[in-house]
Amino acid sequence: MDAISYERAGDIADALRAAQQPGTVFIGGGTNLLDLMKGGVTRPAKLVDITHIPGLDTIVSLPDGGLRIGALVRNSDAANHAWVRERYPLLSQALLAGASAQLRNMATVGGNLMQRTRCSYFYDTAFTECNKRQPGSGCAALDGHNRMHAILGASPQCIAVNPSDMSVALAALDANVRVSGPRGERVVPFGEFHRLAGEHPEFDTTLQPGELITAVDLPPPLYSEHTHYLKVRDRASYAFALVSVAAALQFDGATVRSARIALGGVAHKPWRATAAEQRLAGQPLSDALLHDAAAAALQDARAQRENGFKIALAQRAIIRAVNQAAGRQGGAA
Repeated sequence: MDAISYERAGDIADALRAAQQPGTVFIGGGTNLLDLMKGGVTRPAKLVDITHIPGLDTIVSLPDGGLRIGALVRNSDAANHAWVRERYPLLSQALLAGASAQLRNMATVGGNLMQRTRCSYFYDTAFTECNKRQPGSGCAALDGHNRMHAILGASPQCIAVNPSDMSVALAALDANVRVSGPRGERVVPFGEFHRLAGEHPEFDTTLQPGELITAVDLPPPLYSEHTHYLKVRDRASYAFALVSVAAALQFDGATVRSARIALGGVAHKPWRATAAEQRLAGQPLSDALLHDAAAAALQDARAQRENGFKIALAQRAIIRAVNQAAGRQGGAA
């Protein structure tokens, strides 16, 4: 058994100091990290417990009407908070679609952002071919079971997908991630926080060594009336998405003023369907327009041997989610 040192941080500065040791990992709820440790996938030299840092477990209203959600806010508390439900129902819906009630009661917002992929080859150390665990070893999923894997933005190095429901909603809502580190504080636009696999699938995010997520900032609530989070999965609860869609719309009468659409279960990061958004903006919704927008969102999709069904499924899910967000009856998945 590997020796692991443990330290409880009293504040952010304390946590950053403690994290200067190589191999240090921050721990909050631990719902994903402890699984990885038990399976031997992750072997930290040191755990820094951040659960007692004051202020990271709060939700505060910002002067512009947005919200700041602390990194230690539990997923269940964020989903059920009155401000989140009223101003950002899309986020509340996505959080409640994730995991089980017991896990949501323990998991934190910051930890949710840091979830590792649920690729079975990554989780099972008996498979030695995994570029995410051991760079340069190969990707067993390419020629193996890849039904759950990526159809967008994949690389020959890795075809795993990001598992977070919350992150799909945050991508659609144009959130920002607040980070503290050895070089001070910085704000990362949500679209730049997670990485595509590229040549270095071992890195899931753009966090630098020793950096700590402190909060997620949501912009003013422009999308609070017409939103829907759709999660398509193999069973009704406690399952990861085959495809998910976060859809948010603004209207001028019957015309779509603007649209925000993000997909989950299809890429190494939450995937913004900007082509679909552009097709919808400035147009009245129709079945033909929705089919065109959905096709545009998946125009660059590339299937593996077992997951070609995801392309049509994602298109139909976009149509259904946008119709639900608009309160419209139409051609649906």
